[in-house]
Amino acid sequence: MAKNVWTEFRKGLWEEIPPFRLVLGLCPTLAVTKSVGSGLGMGLATTFVLLCSNVIISSLRKTIPRKVRIAAYIVVIATFVVIVELVTQAYFYPLYQQLGIFVPLIVVNCIILGRAEAFASRNGIALSAADGLGMGLGFTIALTIVGSIREIIGAGTWFGIGILGTQYEPFTFMVEAPGAFVCLGLLLALMNAIGRKV
Repeated sequence: MAKNVWTEFRKGLWEEIPPFRLVLGLCPTLAVTKSVGSGLGMGLATTFVLLCSNVIISSLRKTIPRKVRIAAYIVVIATFVVIVELVTQAYFYPLYQQLGIFVPLIVVNCIILGRAEAFASRNGIALSAADGLGMGLGFTIALTIVGSIREIIGAGTWFGIGILGTQYEPFTFMVEAPGAFVCLGLLLALMNAIGRKV
């Protein structure tokens, strides 16, 4: 059992890392990663929702009728999204302002709904929790990497602290929408190249 839990957790960190392997969750990956802080914040918010919703859906999987399962999943997911939204609004207001509309949109994030349908509804609580945590942390790592690259190249800062010196001329293209596509495309190419060698 412990081996299976570890396997389910680990797959989200490399084999099935959402934006790069499953190519899921691209909207927040592209939209909120202008800075490493907003990427990390969005990833952690999504991880919380994914973990909690997987556990609840797994525990209710035998009682939710198949005809209303998607609607039931959305209600469960929306409950945790509201918790995240209220907590970030109350305690992390600058982050809440940076993430904007993308916090409520976690409800329809295909990673969360996909894991609920494909995994949590078919597996026990321990495996579903491991799957949710692994996928969420993998998503957080991906957003943090994209946010780091975009912020460092596009602004010369990391977590808002200047790291490239005053002589650095920021490549502002990277913090614009096209820069997000370029960054993601290069990272996808790198992941594929590494995947072929492994």
